[in-house]
Amino acid sequence: MDINEIMRLLPHRYPFLLVDRVLECEEGQRIKAVKNVTLNEPFFQGHFPGYPVMPGVL
Repeated sequence: MDINEIMRLLPHRYPFLLVDRVLECEEGQRIKAVKNVTLNEPFFQGHFPGYPVMPGVL
């Protein structure tokens, strides 16, 4: 499933659309997806300034 299909299914949009691609989906059971992360992600700007760290909750 590509980003266009994901956007048709989910109401979330940037910066809260944290899925780029779905690899596997067993409806009602599980999903396996990918989020490509770069230093340009908005959460790196404030976590922590000058020392970007991936927030643990993500």
